[in-house]
Amino acid sequence: MKLARYGQPGAEKPAIVDQDGKLRDLSGIIADFTADQLSDEGLAKLAKIDPASLPLVPGNPRLGVPIAFVSKYIAIGLNYTDHAEETKLRLPKEPIVFMKAVSCLCGPTDDIILPLDSKKADWEIELGIVIGKKAQYISEAEALDYVAGYCTTNDLSEREFQIERGPQWDKGKGCDTFGPVGPWLVTRDEVKDPQNLAVWLDVNGTRMQNGNTKNMIFSCAKIVSYLSHFMTLLPGDIICTGTPAGVGLARDPQIFLKPGDVVVAGIQGLGEQKQIVKANPLQKENIWG
Repeated sequence: MKLARYGQPGAEKPAIVDQDGKLRDLSGIIADFTADQLSDEGLAKLAKIDPASLPLVPGNPRLGVPIAFVSKYIAIGLNYTDHAEETKLRLPKEPIVFMKAVSCLCGPTDDIILPLDSKKADWEIELGIVIGKKAQYISEAEALDYVAGYCTTNDLSEREFQIERGPQWDKGKGCDTFGPVGPWLVTRDEVKDPQNLAVWLDVNGTRMQNGNTKNMIFSCAKIVSYLSHFMTLLPGDIICTGTPAGVGLARDPQIFLKPGDVVVAGIQGLGEQKQIVKANPLQKENIWG
């Protein structure tokens, strides 16, 4: 199944994507995609619903984050071999873990608003994992059983904030609109092998990233198991799993996002995002040249 939420921010309704790619309204059956709906039992009940029996959502509505409540947005750094090579950093022996503020979450077509005085905003297409049931100290062998599904994410990063202003990566990762998720949550039964998915990202029509999840250093199963030994994972938690080569930071010359840029990011079977980059309304001068 492909599950989505549509409507204005704070007033989204749950929907299912039918075989023709059209949205079907689920709000007459469930209030939203919460912990109960993300469990194996909840997803099984939704799978029994014939999408054709549901009202068709008219027009082309805004899509929101496909999960109603996210308690944690966890990210893994330096998790692709080619990305480690382009940044000239050693391969990590254990997953590099940092947190993105949940306030950065936004829909897959919402504008990217650059932070005030940002000059080095960068892109990072990433496979997102959505947890379906409470996970504590689980093994790698059972880890994917705790996954509700997968989604397209973009781990947007302000590199000056991240690298040049102290050792805390979180400062460059949790800016408002730096966490677009979706367009859908694709349930795990439709993702036969999360370690063999094409991922790509374009800026202004130019392909910047073109990778595959088979090049991850730590697999999805390893990441979920690993994190469960340091924190309790809850239904709706999102884990973004690292990015392949092609980020703006590693290019020569470096390229960073500026107002007017258009970012399109996608993952095989999980759908595409499209965002327009805009200046912060508080920015009083043009700092992008």
